[in-house]
Amino acid sequence: MNDAADSAHLTADYSQTLGRQARAAAAHMARAQAATKNSALRLLAKLLREHQLELQADNAKDIERAQAAGLAAPMVDRLRLTPKVIETVALGCEQLATMPDIIGEVIGLKQQESGIRVGQMRVPIGVFAMIFESRPNVTIEAASLSIKSGNACILRGGSEAIDSNKALARLVQQALQQSGLPAEAVQLVQTTDRAIVGQLITMPNYVDVVIPRGGKSLIERISREARVPVIKHLDGNCHTYVDDPCDIEMAVRLADNAKTQKYSPCNAMESLLVARGVAAQFLPKIGAIYAAKGVEMRCCPETLAVLQGLAGAKLRQAVEQDWYEEYLAPIIAIKVVDGVDQAIVHINHYGSHHTDAIVTRDHLHAQAFLAEVDSGSVMVNTSTRFADGFEYGLGAEIGISTDKFHARGPVGLEGLTSLKYVVMGKGEIRQ
Repeated sequence: MNDAADSAHLTADYSQTLGRQARAAAAHMARAQAATKNSALRLLAKLLREHQLELQADNAKDIERAQAAGLAAPMVDRLRLTPKVIETVALGCEQLATMPDIIGEVIGLKQQESGIRVGQMRVPIGVFAMIFESRPNVTIEAASLSIKSGNACILRGGSEAIDSNKALARLVQQALQQSGLPAEAVQLVQTTDRAIVGQLITMPNYVDVVIPRGGKSLIERISREARVPVIKHLDGNCHTYVDDPCDIEMAVRLADNAKTQKYSPCNAMESLLVARGVAAQFLPKIGAIYAAKGVEMRCCPETLAVLQGLAGAKLRQAVEQDWYEEYLAPIIAIKVVDGVDQAIVHINHYGSHHTDAIVTRDHLHAQAFLAEVDSGSVMVNTSTRFADGFEYGLGAEIGISTDKFHARGPVGLEGLTSLKYVVMGKGEIRQ
């Protein structure tokens, strides 16, 4: 057997081992008591805080390696385990621990004419594989949600965060073991070999669903090659539409926050639509802020006409591709539209069905926007940056889904469960 064949054999064996251990752990997790799962989550939060310095030391290795490799600044930013990031994921664990345990909950129980009662019980999905890039905090978000929902998970992080992810996974397994749960309920793939991904997404006997979280090429590959269901989103081309009428100062504040609070997340605004009736008043104000912050503005002709001559502004005429683009950078596409109807049409055509917001004083315009914009999250008078499981009170999120089956938008606890029918009888037979 040659080296390539040996490597493929080892990869297959390792994947099968991960799968078998996850399936066995899933059975244990499905029957675990709520108090036990909550204890593991609280202990994990405690361990994260206690080991903050060690986590940052391991994270520094990843940061140094990424910078040496010339990784773009926004991508390096995603790697950082700052004290704030660690505290946020620790709080997420504690928030999940305080939430009701929905596993085993029976809903919609109704009496039928035959005498039987039919309802649905919420149950864990079983085993999910999470394949993600960059952000090591995803390790904790995925692990904590998996624990609370009574699932087992196999996590495969990006090679750029391998030291951070290993350090975090050790704390997760410590919390599980000390709480009387199987350490294999959360397994991190310990190798950076990309062949593992191909194995995980083609093991329906062990893996019930795959959740990719990363760049478009990764998600496209998994969607194309997976032999198990996939929960995904490809792009985060998020819009803010500034309506006529609106509170101009509020619109400026929100458009600033949605774009510049952080450039790299998928919920950052990439396209700004402005009603013609407020363009002359609004655009110079937000343009001055973007100019001061070095944001390049790719503009429709009307926008260019308003902003031409603005001191320090980086202005370019937009091309068709700009309306589709997810920049993840200090670049924004800006277009003047007739009003709410044209804004909705534009968003549904060019958007990625992730998160879109309207800033308005008109209740009917707000209601039309909420009803007609076809996205996982639709917002009124707030920043798209709130499209996040933690901010939604989900404790954490496994990712954002732009699919239309059971999980859509930020995927939290319920998104990692399924429903099965339960039927209660007293000896009835079908006539």
